[in-house]
Amino acid sequence: MSPARKPAIVCLLGLLLFLLFVSSAIASPISAKKERLKAVQSQLDAAYARSEIAVERFNQASSRLATVRDQIVRNRRLLALAEQKLATANEHLAARARQVYMAEDVSVIDVVLSSRTFDDLVTQLDLMERLAESDADAVLVAADYRQEVDERRVALAADEKAVEKLVAQRRDSRDAVLAVRSQLEGVAGGLEGDIAELEAEAAARAKAAARAAAAEAARAASAASTGTPADGGGDSASGGDSSSGGDAADSGGSSGGVVPSSGGYPGVVAIAQRYLGVPYVYGGASPSGFDCSGLTMYCYAQVGVQMAHGATLQQQASTPVSLRDARPGDLVFFGNASFSSHVGIYVGGGQMIHAPHTGAVVSYGSAASAWTAGRF
Repeated sequence: MSPARKPAIVCLLGLLLFLLFVSSAIASPISAKKERLKAVQSQLDAAYARSEIAVERFNQASSRLATVRDQIVRNRRLLALAEQKLATANEHLAARARQVYMAEDVSVIDVVLSSRTFDDLVTQLDLMERLAESDADAVLVAADYRQEVDERRVALAADEKAVEKLVAQRRDSRDAVLAVRSQLEGVAGGLEGDIAELEAEAAARAKAAARAAAAEAARAASAASTGTPADGGGDSASGGDSSSGGDAADSGGSSGGVVPSSGGYPGVVAIAQRYLGVPYVYGGASPSGFDCSGLTMYCYAQVGVQMAHGATLQQQASTPVSLRDARPGDLVFFGNASFSSHVGIYVGGGQMIHAPHTGAVVSYGSAASAWTAGRF
């Protein structure tokens, strides 16, 4: 090694050790933040799963509420009809009471004496019997309608109370889970911001230190070169100074597209791709924002298939398909056989398009953990 290079090497080694020390000191808080973020993200993943279940259950309760309200409307119509029939029966009874009260007392002997023939006698006796039966039937009809009116009133009151209680419970559960999820999202966002800030500061310090190291090395090399004594009788030593630069190579990643196969509703995949990047909005079912089942409902509506807003309801309405037989355009469901907490549109290759959760956007995702598929 030439004497001119020794000071530069020593200087560079010193700066390198300094940079390693600084990097280690900087990495410590960043590593701690990342560990904390990892733990929070684990909790957040669990919170997302719980919130999807809570939201889906609330959707089911809301659907039940709509069904019961339809029943209440129908029952009210029947109630009005029963009251109308009851009023008619009461009017009939009142009319018969006035008729009997105003009529002269007619006995069987009077009927016999007034009858000209035997057939006339039989006819009049039968008429009297029928009138008596008619009065009795009218009383029974009036009583039946009154009972029907009372029973329907009780049923309506019970339905209203049950639905109100169910929806309130589901709403409270959903709101509690979403509140926890929101808090975790805030913590995760804060940690991500801290990490980004620390990493930016570390990068700036490393860049500045690298520039200082390069400048110091250049100064050391220059000083060593000019301070080298001449050898013998006056020959001057000259040194060639060469420098080399390397260009950094940029590499870009690429993602392969999934080519839909035939069958099912492959056109739904192209429709869903139009909404990539649309933000997740709870309860959303339009291009201004989607939740998971809102996205599938909106895309399928464009091919003429109407479905309910809710992953479980969509799974129940679809034709079951095993995951290995799923085709592009089929739906993939997450959860279990009794309850689907999430739904996406299968695109092939084990991938789907879905609206994941609050803070995310419509995007591609893995369908590996889906429990089943469904076809319309």
